[in-house]
Amino acid sequence: MFLSLKKNKDFVPITEHVLNTAEKVTCSGAAAFVIHNDKVVLEDYFGSQSNKSGSRKVQEDTQFHVASVRKSYIGFAVACAVYYGKIKTIDDLILHYLPGLNEDIWKDTTIRHVLTHTHGLHKKEDTVFREFPAGENWSYRQVGIDVLTELIKQTTGKTVSEIVHEQVFNPFEFNESDWYAQKHEKLVDVILRDESDKNWNVSESTEGNKMNMYVSARELAYWGYVHLKEGYLNGKQMIPKEIIQMAATVQSPSTIDKNLPQNGFLWFVKDLPAEKTEIGQSVPKESYQILGYTGVTLLVIPQENIVAVRMFNSFGSPEGYDYLSDVRSFGDTVMRCLS
Repeated sequence: MFLSLKKNKDFVPITEHVLNTAEKVTCSGAAAFVIHNDKVVLEDYFGSQSNKSGSRKVQEDTQFHVASVRKSYIGFAVACAVYYGKIKTIDDLILHYLPGLNEDIWKDTTIRHVLTHTHGLHKKEDTVFREFPAGENWSYRQVGIDVLTELIKQTTGKTVSEIVHEQVFNPFEFNESDWYAQKHEKLVDVILRDESDKNWNVSESTEGNKMNMYVSARELAYWGYVHLKEGYLNGKQMIPKEIIQMAATVQSPSTIDKNLPQNGFLWFVKDLPAEKTEIGQSVPKESYQILGYTGVTLLVIPQENIVAVRMFNSFGSPEGYDYLSDVRSFGDTVMRCLS
């Protein structure tokens, strides 16, 4: 599926934007990759995979820790479960499929609520509690992701990783995208500003349920390209387009405030001019994006036939760095390049 490289100087501002961000965050390496009109128009790599002396340079096969960008693969697995009839509808109650959950806490909570961060639940010290009624607000909480990965396993009999490998990684020969139990030479070190940061954790699970996914810049861009083409590649429909359409269109309940973010199957989707969106103001409607705590970002703009990726091996936001403003400006920079 690899596309031809035809560098276009019009997209140099994206490289400049990535380098500017790299100076603001704590990282040792970065990358930028853009596909436009079915050609690779920008591919740049910077720095090293670690801040240790003599570390490997960031290059084509370097795999970055993608943090929450992994949720786009989880959303895809849920879409597969719906398409193949393992889940009847996303408006089914979570308790219908996971009856072992606390009924008092999870009642009235649907799969749609969990997919769109509108479930209203939070978890502290192994205790799940409700912050607001399901469907009435928006909050980005890990508890919903944990339930989705279990939902996939219970309804399909397969892990997120198994579904994604079968549907995507194997047919498209993606060899630089996976969940890893152990580090290897092509994986970046994640540069922590604070070694005691409780948001950082490692795992040996390869089921796709934990925060240990690493992807190269080019394969993350190709993942976006699979969505852009709605699964039609190499002259055939390799993934049912309905799966992509479910995942990458607005699924948020109509009950939430219009200024809250809109989501597809965990993707952030540009629809209403929401004040709290992570997508740039000039990015057109029906575009979608996903962002990770490492600064990794994947933006798909169907109206412009473009996919843009930026990668860093940072973690979190240094004092004074506004990551939402920065990621919005990334999308706006992409749009300026097109004009």
